[in-house]
Amino acid sequence: MTVSDDGLRPAPNANDSESLLPRRDFLRIAGLGAGAVLGGVVPGPFTAPAEAASSAAFVRRRSDAGHTVVIGAGIWGCSTALELCQRGERVTIIDIYGPANSRATSGDETRGIRSSYGDRGTNSELWTAWARRAIAHWREFDEQYAKEFDTRFFMTTGDIILRTRDEAFLKNTRDVWTKQGVAFDTLDQDEVRKRWPLINPDGITVGVYEPDAGVARARHATQATAAIAKRMGATFITGRATPGPLTGGRMQYVTLDDGTRISGDAFVFSCGPWFGKVFPELLGNRIRIPMGTACYYGTPPGDERFNFPNMPSWNFPGVTGWPALPVDNRGFRVRGGAAPLPTPPNPIKEKLPEPPRPAPPDPNNQDPDLSVRWVGPERLEGSRRLLQQRFPLLADAPLLEIRTCHYESSINRNFIIDRIPGAQNAWIAGLGQAEGFKFAPIAAQYVAQRVLGDEGDPELAKAFAMPTESYSPSGTSGAEDEE
Repeated sequence: MTVSDDGLRPAPNANDSESLLPRRDFLRIAGLGAGAVLGGVVPGPFTAPAEAASSAAFVRRRSDAGHTVVIGAGIWGCSTALELCQRGERVTIIDIYGPANSRATSGDETRGIRSSYGDRGTNSELWTAWARRAIAHWREFDEQYAKEFDTRFFMTTGDIILRTRDEAFLKNTRDVWTKQGVAFDTLDQDEVRKRWPLINPDGITVGVYEPDAGVARARHATQATAAIAKRMGATFITGRATPGPLTGGRMQYVTLDDGTRISGDAFVFSCGPWFGKVFPELLGNRIRIPMGTACYYGTPPGDERFNFPNMPSWNFPGVTGWPALPVDNRGFRVRGGAAPLPTPPNPIKEKLPEPPRPAPPDPNNQDPDLSVRWVGPERLEGSRRLLQQRFPLLADAPLLEIRTCHYESSINRNFIIDRIPGAQNAWIAGLGQAEGFKFAPIAAQYVAQRVLGDEGDPELAKAFAMPTESYSPSGTSGAEDEE
């Protein structure tokens, strides 16, 4: 089968093993820069010219095709399965509810695809480079498959970050972009108002605009990725998988609730917010699974100004969103909210009654099988305030839909792509840090490479290694406690 060069490639020829890239080039090319990222990117520590990209960067070290079992059919699991199928592997995917189900992190309607990661410290360049590759992937995925599925998967909206001052996050982001040759604009308040008159930029002194950023239709893209993997031979099983025992340093099988054992040569666990339940001792106190809520508001009938392509995705402190998208128009999306105005002082100077104590957290909300994916009016007030303050023409827009999902964060704020301790053939791949959707197809290339025996550059492996820190019982890490 011939597949276009969008990161979804056929398995490399066995003879490619003779043309391995030097190890020092792996991080630069295979790990982070295989393929041109987008126009204008210059070679650097995490990028490479297009001609340097080669299937030799992803070499099958196994002598024969094997059977990999992927646990989890979210976007990471489905992308990994597809990548393995492209490389000639036989793949079985197991998920308790199925691809893009309502409980899944990747089951929401939309996800932003941007590369502004100046807040990631030593990982900022890595995340930015992978995000730029992800933008290119999602654009090509849409070009290749949108017509076949009679829909759209990705729209280039551009993304504008708006701040009251030029903070470190913006400066670091611009520095990384400049180093990697990424196109961007730095705007003042007047220019923001001129370009997007429906956004109220009062108090804003700086806007940073990434024109190549966009928005993906998450649920549909996940389902399409699953369908393509299935067409390429992947087998899907609905069920809950429990890791099997390790024998001689290898996992032999996973067990379904009905006792069925699914054996394989390798196992990849991409379990999303279920990681803590699947590996309670290993990951239970190294990860958190908070919930985020996105609200979709109805735009005025017949008014296209709040719809793609007339409005960019946008980012105010603590709040992100984007325009209503074509095809199904779920609405104008807002995640997060604006804080209430300060309470004026009490002129009577008498002691006011103490506010009621908040109800204790429901332990079920830390369980992705049992958590309630709905919020009350008090949780929606900040979202409405944001519209009133920044998009006044939508101040009274009807709320059409609420989407609430768990996302996973590790204590070191980075992905985990590493072997399960003691297992040579079993992997953990995930912990998206509320950003994982965009990276899934690029991460899947790296996961597949590791599963098939190419260890790659040790620096990249170190970046995604199992964290050694743990959260303290109060919810913070030991390192933070020490500070």
